[in-house]
Amino acid sequence: MSGTENFVNRFLSIFSAKVVTSLTAIVSTPIIVRLLGPGGYGDYAVWLSVYSLYMIPISAGITEGVQKFVGEDRGMDDWRAYVLRFYLQLAAVMVLVGVVGLLVFTSLGGAAMLFDDDFTRYFYFLTVFVLVGQFRAVTGRTVLGLGLEPISESLKVVKKFAIIGLGIALVAIGYGVTGMMVGHIVANGLVAVVAGIVILRRVSIPALLAGPERDFPYRELLSFNVLNIVLVLLVMSLYHVDIVMLRSFTGAETTGFYKAALALAEYLWFVPIAFQTILLHTSSSLWSDERLGTITSIASRITRYTTLLVVLMAVGVAVLADRFVVLYYGSEFIVSVTPLLLLLPGTIGFAIARPLQSISQGSGRLTVLIMAVSVAAGANVVLNALLIPRYGMNGAAVATSIGYGSMFGLFVWAARRIGYDPLHDFRASRIVATVVVTAPFIWALDAAIRSDLVALLLVPVFGGVLFSIVAIRVGAIDVEELYDIGERLPGPTDRMIVLLDRLA
Repeated sequence: MSGTENFVNRFLSIFSAKVVTSLTAIVSTPIIVRLLGPGGYGDYAVWLSVYSLYMIPISAGITEGVQKFVGEDRGMDDWRAYVLRFYLQLAAVMVLVGVVGLLVFTSLGGAAMLFDDDFTRYFYFLTVFVLVGQFRAVTGRTVLGLGLEPISESLKVVKKFAIIGLGIALVAIGYGVTGMMVGHIVANGLVAVVAGIVILRRVSIPALLAGPERDFPYRELLSFNVLNIVLVLLVMSLYHVDIVMLRSFTGAETTGFYKAALALAEYLWFVPIAFQTILLHTSSSLWSDERLGTITSIASRITRYTTLLVVLMAVGVAVLADRFVVLYYGSEFIVSVTPLLLLLPGTIGFAIARPLQSISQGSGRLTVLIMAVSVAAGANVVLNALLIPRYGMNGAAVATSIGYGSMFGLFVWAARRIGYDPLHDFRASRIVATVVVTAPFIWALDAAIRSDLVALLLVPVFGGVLFSIVAIRVGAIDVEELYDIGERLPGPTDRMIVLLDRLA
């Protein structure tokens, strides 16, 4: 598979699925919040965070490893089957250790000691989720590494619908937080089975069941796994340390308010996540062919495009935050507005950095990335420990925003050490000029509209059109680039670009 073969179509498969799952989350989150209440939603968020952190040593190196190496062409017969066999065996051993450890910890009262008695029951459900989630992750990443993005992303949509549908139904009939847990377990089990069937139709089963191959680079794969576990642990700590620490220092209700703000801020990531998903196995092929010029060109464009889009979205969120939070979550969540605004600067930085993480991972030089992320993760833990006891969820937001934001600068440094320049054509001054010119008009329009619903409908449309026109006029993005993108996108995108070109 060529590193750039059908890149746009494959990206669109991931992007489309991400749009669907994001819209599903946007619609379902206020329902879940209202059914569970701030306290229940806070406990649910903690349960998910504990799962994500616990799965790092069990799963992180395996899932990203199978995606990277299945996507490569080493010139060995049945290479993909050998890679999959290695990772399935490793996954089984690791999850067995993880499940036994979690059962022992919970039975000895560890969960209740960390949080409260309800978490003993929650942790037993967590044990089942760890087991099912391991094989869902391995099979899902294998499908992705095989270049089957349409199938992989369709399964993510199915999983999201199953979690939400079953989870909300169980919560509504009185199962509370446990109902959402069951939704996660059943949905992940379903996707694991379907993905497994897809894989078995494309991989040699005799080779999958055969004995070890002498020429297979076990040491290389294990080295990548170990280093990637460290990397993912550091990155994931940025997502979850604040939630766990806030729950320990304050309580379930405050954690629920903070998680609501965090969920809204993280919606800015759906396009960067789509890039991040496809770039790991795509860039691995480019690195193996030593196509450094292509890597720099892709990284530079993606960095600039991501920055423009995420900054536009962040301006809209900041302007509409007070209106949207109340309508979305309910009036009691008005306290979530301040931490949301505090999180936005860092969320922008992390959004821009996410695609760079995958491109750098594709090179296999993880030590440099680990050095970079260690700085951000260490600062994040220290700042949360200092600020949460004094400032509560606002302190958590400031600490996390600083940790998130530092990732951009650190990943640029890491990229240059690895051998490519993501800022080759960044146009920072022109991006700043676009924001400086556009933001006051968007704010003024919001201030002039009294109706919340009207503002939520008009401000994003007006802001998006104005931002695009200014970006073209100041040269943050070229018209030729827009036409090039439009030719590759389905639907009436080309006509929209023509209209923007004329308005600019």
